[in-house]
Amino acid sequence: MRLRGKKGALSQLEQMTSLVVLEPEAHKGKWSSLFGNDNPIWVEFGMGKGQFITQMSLKYPHINFIGIDMYDELLSRASEKAMKAVEGLETDLPHPANLKLVRTNVETIENVFAENELERVYLNFSDPWPKKRHARRRLTHFRFVEKYIHIMNELGEIHFKTDSETLFESSLNSFADMELIMRRISLNLHRGGMNEEHVMTEYEQKFMGKGMNIHRVEVVVGEEAIRKYREEKQQEKRRAAVEEKDEQEEN
Repeated sequence: MRLRGKKGALSQLEQMTSLVVLEPEAHKGKWSSLFGNDNPIWVEFGMGKGQFITQMSLKYPHINFIGIDMYDELLSRASEKAMKAVEGLETDLPHPANLKLVRTNVETIENVFAENELERVYLNFSDPWPKKRHARRRLTHFRFVEKYIHIMNELGEIHFKTDSETLFESSLNSFADMELIMRRISLNLHRGGMNEEHVMTEYEQKFMGKGMNIHRVEVVVGEEAIRKYREEKQQEKRRAAVEEKDEQEEN
């Protein structure tokens, strides 16, 4: 992402202690305490200007959300979005109470979150790093995925969206090589019009406006999440078998 320097960004962030976390390592293993509840924690790595994470926090008030980026300029813009989002709402805070914006690098995310601390990870329109020699920098590379799995709990899931066909292809191969369960794979998420179930990012709106396809997949990694997934599949098979039997008897 190309950034324009935002004058005074850091000093602005330093004043927003209820929303912005500039030293997240101090909260490792204690994020629930920071939110003041035991609600599940969903994190977006590489939140950009913060539209997605802010809208998600409004849509799901009983989930705690953390938006992560490494640039002060982006945190500043995301904080402005968060404050604007609650205008006219009844709240004691100038931003959604279930939202934190964090400055850190995904490379060292294990220093920010403890084992089993998160429930869901969002990767939205990450840098595709198209050159083969840069593959290790992709946020869906196995070395990053291993970090996500370590800090997610038994319900852990990774939700990934991109406009890049090559990144999507390499990511699916990465997940497959790790023998992870993938579901709801889409090569064109908004086929036939915007999918109302999904909160849009700034990039997503831009790319849709250009007629580009949005690729998406959910990766199930937590033990309980895997158990539920397999149970759902077994139920689907049983229903299909009953329907097939009924159809044969009718014929």
